[in-house]
Amino acid sequence: MRVLLVEDDDGVADALVAALAAGGHLPHRVARGADALLAHRDFDLLLLDLGLPDLDGLDVLRKVRKIAGVPVLVLTARGDERSTVRALRLGADDYLVKPVRSGELLARMDAVARRVARVGPTDRVVRVGDVEVDLQARRVVVGDREIPLTTKEFDVLAVLVTRAGTAVSRQQVMDEVWGDAYLAVSRSLDVHLAGVRAKLGRPGLLTTIRGFGYRFEGG
Repeated sequence: MRVLLVEDDDGVADALVAALAAGGHLPHRVARGADALLAHRDFDLLLLDLGLPDLDGLDVLRKVRKIAGVPVLVLTARGDERSTVRALRLGADDYLVKPVRSGELLARMDAVARRVARVGPTDRVVRVGDVEVDLQARRVVVGDREIPLTTKEFDVLAVLVTRAGTAVSRQQVMDEVWGDAYLAVSRSLDVHLAGVRAKLGRPGLLTTIRGFGYRFEGG
């Protein structure tokens, strides 16, 4: 993969570039958020630090998500829950806290890549009441208003929509969206489902099945 590393610490960046290259990737490092915003279109995945000298990494993530669906893996020293939840809600595909072992980093990147590769075209449009989910265009409309879901929120919704009326386990959602059901992803799923529910504004459309998973009603 062509990987854009956004990291201002030279020592950390050098070690990561070496690990990425050894893992068969093509890394390119920038140190500033502004440079990431200019260059991200040329890469298959972003490794994004949050503590950047010119922009907060969360602002970079927010701006990228407005214009591109490129996978973003946050790699930062911030291990607090607030930063994790904010990054996930803004559309990060994964969140790792430094220091991280190179093997785990490469495995997380591979998981994201597999998830992206599995997202194929489909001509299905699912309508339930005034909610329309266009799986090919990755577009959600409620009433006459388009709902701006993040990449990951749409991926979670798509897993449930394609099985409308059927119970889907948490494990299956995590496997299909993240590629590997890491324990840390469980909280990510909760965050993204909460975001989908809030944006749809249709209580009851996504039902929680206690102890098992979820169901998208209708279909």
